[in-house]
Amino acid sequence: MALSPLGGPDRPIRMMFVPSGDSQVILKGGQEIASLLQAETGLHFKTSVATSYAAVVEAMGAGQVDVGWLATFSYVMAKEKFNVDLLLIVMRFGSPFYRGQIMVRADSNIKTLADLKGETFAYGDPASASGHLYPKALLRSKGLDPDILFKNSIFAGSHNAVVLSLLKGRVSAGAAYDDARAAVADSYPDVFDKIRVIAYTSEIPNDTVSVRNDLDPELKIKIKEGLKRLARTPVGSKVLKQVYGISGLADLDALFDPVRKARQFLQPKEMQ
Repeated sequence: MALSPLGGPDRPIRMMFVPSGDSQVILKGGQEIASLLQAETGLHFKTSVATSYAAVVEAMGAGQVDVGWLATFSYVMAKEKFNVDLLLIVMRFGSPFYRGQIMVRADSNIKTLADLKGETFAYGDPASASGHLYPKALLRSKGLDPDILFKNSIFAGSHNAVVLSLLKGRVSAGAAYDDARAAVADSYPDVFDKIRVIAYTSEIPNDTVSVRNDLDPELKIKIKEGLKRLARTPVGSKVLKQVYGISGLADLDALFDPVRKARQFLQPKEMQ
């Protein structure tokens, strides 16, 4: 018996999102994106949120996911390991770039990166550019070795979790995207008073929408053009902003060359 065509109601296109923020918010928004994208393309989608950044990469490589909303470093890894195809890059505030920031509690005596010596530190996810890769590269570029700089370091799992770890006093400092504090401001209105930024990373290419390399070329075009149209509609624009703070979608892979260069600061075991 022949398989139903991919994208039909009996065989939906599998779309997975990285857990960079509140997973429930991302899941709900992802379902809304799928519904809107179906209206734009006539294709059917099944959405899910991964347990980690790397899980999306591996799922795409195993052929279990067709479309991945990949964080910056996740995309670089997926491209190198499985040659995924970049469909679109995320735009925020009209820019295809963002940056990471290193934060501390406002009531601490930490003023500079060197003051982090002996402190406790929270990264986001191991495969996060702004929450791990770039902050480590920044520290090493300043002659500070993060492997021995901190008394202890943890992976909080998401940018929101890093901010909350700081707010609740679980760590002295942490790394996330600029400005991750805003993501929890509704629940913690004083977050900007209680947490301050002491350093920023260099610019990082934004996250992507990528697909399996062997996905039907016609489906790639349909999905890409459908997402671009969706992003230009009022309701689509609103949903994209709610999910990942997205203000638009654009093309380009060369923007990721700086990430490939920055990864040279990490040891292989740090990228697992």
